[in-house]
Amino acid sequence: MASTSQARLEAQVPAVSPLPVANTTPQTLELKPKTAIMEIIEDLTYGSTAGVVGKYIEYPFDTVKVRLQSQSEHLPLKYTGPLDCFRQSIRADGFLGLYRGISAPLVGAALETSSLFVFESIGRSVIYASGYTPREKPLSLTALWLTGAFSGAFTSFILTPIELVKCKIQVPVTEGGVAKAPLGPLAVMRDVYRHEGLAGFWHGQMGTLIREAGGCAAWFGFKETTSKLLRDWNAKRWAGTMTPSELQKRLADPLPYWQQAVAGASAGMSYNFLFFPADTVKSRMQTSPTGAVGQKRTFGMETRALWQTAGLKGFYRGCGVTVLRSAPSSAFIFMVYDGLKKHFPMQ
Repeated sequence: MASTSQARLEAQVPAVSPLPVANTTPQTLELKPKTAIMEIIEDLTYGSTAGVVGKYIEYPFDTVKVRLQSQSEHLPLKYTGPLDCFRQSIRADGFLGLYRGISAPLVGAALETSSLFVFESIGRSVIYASGYTPREKPLSLTALWLTGAFSGAFTSFILTPIELVKCKIQVPVTEGGVAKAPLGPLAVMRDVYRHEGLAGFWHGQMGTLIREAGGCAAWFGFKETTSKLLRDWNAKRWAGTMTPSELQKRLADPLPYWQQAVAGASAGMSYNFLFFPADTVKSRMQTSPTGAVGQKRTFGMETRALWQTAGLKGFYRGCGVTVLRSAPSSAFIFMVYDGLKKHFPMQ
């Protein structure tokens, strides 16, 4: 009887499974490849951040550049050069006056830089899809110059309205020889829309298109070309100091910061120098009085007028200060963008 009760009791008690043994084998977390949408979000976010940083560095120089470019050919030159323009501008408005109207350019810089990286990435996809380069191989330098031109051409349509508002704020309107109070971004936009409609915001589009398509081909192209030259130089320097496998691993890492800065600076200087005349014509078109009586000058008309009155020299007013400010600005843009993508990748 006792054995039967004991048997029933044992039957009612559930069997206890042995505790699982913890797996102490280390497991590697595999990151999924980025989707196209995530790649675009990353380019937009980090490109915008890099553009804002670069704009704060370059904006005072950009103000001086626009004021030098937009001087009238019918009157004596107001500024004898960049330093004179700096002195007169600071004397009239203080140093912060050189940052007049920066709100619109900050938005523009964020849109421009992020758009450049997004469209450049799309350009790479287009080249791979065309079969020009097999997908398992990196793009050639020629292809990278093409992706830069592709990126700049599309970005120009986004950039022209922002550039127009920026230029009109940077160059004070004069009436009877006296500078009028500068307008803010919203007031400028209302003024342009009231007199010229929506199409008025794309006045100077041809100049922006030429500058961006050609300039961005040089921007991305020179950056990649300089980076390749520096990697080849590093390979020669390090060849005798490490094994082939160590050398390959070292060369796969990003360039040292100072070399990234050199590559970025060369990109910015080439972008601004090679197509500076197109930028000069664009700035003159966009600083013309809004709602002025008579036909607005086209790109060709403005080019002929400047050539007849100032010659080749007139197309390069402000070029020196522009190339000077583009070196640190472009260096920081690429360093910030590449650094964010490396240390904070979006998955």
